[in-house]
Amino acid sequence: MRIAIIGPAFPYKGGGAHHTTELAHRLAAAGHEVVVESWRAQYPAFLYPGQQTISEPEGEPFPGTRHELDWRRPDGWWRTGRSLRAYDLVVLAILSPVQVPSYLGILAGLRRGTPVVALCHNVLPHEPKPYDRPLMKALLRRVDGVLVHSRQQAELAGEMTSRPVRVAEMPAHLPTPSGSGTERARGVRNRLLFFGIVRPYKGLDVLLRALATGPDDVSLTVAGEFWGGLDETERLISELELTGRVEVRPGYVPAADVPGLFEASDALVLPYRAATASQNVWMAYEHGVPVIATRVGGFAGQIRDGVDGLVCEPDDVGSLADALKRFYAPGEPERLREGVRPVDHEPLWAAYLDALTGARR
Repeated sequence: MRIAIIGPAFPYKGGGAHHTTELAHRLAAAGHEVVVESWRAQYPAFLYPGQQTISEPEGEPFPGTRHELDWRRPDGWWRTGRSLRAYDLVVLAILSPVQVPSYLGILAGLRRGTPVVALCHNVLPHEPKPYDRPLMKALLRRVDGVLVHSRQQAELAGEMTSRPVRVAEMPAHLPTPSGSGTERARGVRNRLLFFGIVRPYKGLDVLLRALATGPDDVSLTVAGEFWGGLDETERLISELELTGRVEVRPGYVPAADVPGLFEASDALVLPYRAATASQNVWMAYEHGVPVIATRVGGFAGQIRDGVDGLVCEPDDVGSLADALKRFYAPGEPERLREGVRPVDHEPLWAAYLDALTGARR
């Protein structure tokens, strides 16, 4: 098949760009002719408060990538669609409803009959705006099929469109291979890790409150971009008298720094209030680190509770504090670390590609 993927790719950073690139590589390896239509300018700066691009790729860029799309040039959206009329499948990688106007422009340029699948990382944002649902409804009603990463997201998409909706677990598209190439040193660090973009739905405030009531000899590293709330977080750390126990490292974490963060930590903590799919569980396991996470999104399916991590209730300080205490019971960090195994992602990717290429039927 001739397949076009429209979505972010290097020099854009983050999970969306990694996923687009890995998907293109996987489809090409499966024998498809693939092109990636990426962006010269994806969003106005005020819509994305973090760092949008990086100077060095984190992984192998896909060679068939074009960067012609620009949010300021609607005429270019139509031309991109027109150029893809002869393709067997067009995949729209949707990370935010703010992409919808440009995707509608691309659909206008496509000839009717060109199959289009909306690949929704999130059908709606975790912190939605009033315009998000009307925009997504307008898009999902114009495509031929939808692919999502959880049953809950499928139900949400089904409220907006009568088109076929398929579910496939999101396989790994990690920015860096496992660790530093050396075996992880033994021993308990008495340090936890919160990693990635910091937004309210990810529950960092819940983790800080749980840490204040949990084991008092345990520290926390918070590493990632803050989408607002840095001052409030630092005030909360001070109010909870955690200043000496919490290290805040605001800003984008380059892939080269990731192994050291996991090496210095006993567990990755994902205290999310809500989630769909996340790479962070897979990333922790690639680095030999267990995970403490809330029972939202796909976490409970990724984590073997009591074997390679612990699962607790969302937005519940007491439940998370209890999980931290259980994790640091004598011998538990070592036992849970022994249970961690890197996941074989080949079957997941095979199922994902089958779901994607069949999602319009």
